[in-house]
Amino acid sequence: MKITYDSKYDVLYMKFIEGKRQVMNKNLTEDITVDIDEKGKIVGIEFLDASEHIDLGKLLPIKVSSKASAKSA
Repeated sequence: MKITYDSKYDVLYMKFIEGKRQVMNKNLTEDITVDIDEKGKIVGIEFLDASEHIDLGKLLPIKVSSKASAKSA
């Protein structure tokens, strides 16, 4: 599973199946859309206004480290 988050637009996408596929979009709510492939498998889920639906702090623990600082330590 791959999770991408765009903080500028507060959009989160959870991708379950890699590769390009023909998908059908099914809107579950105004802010949540499920992408389904031709075999009926869920390819991904998009969340608009993601911070209103998901606790991003628990889902996306992000640690940024610089390779340069890691080498000098």
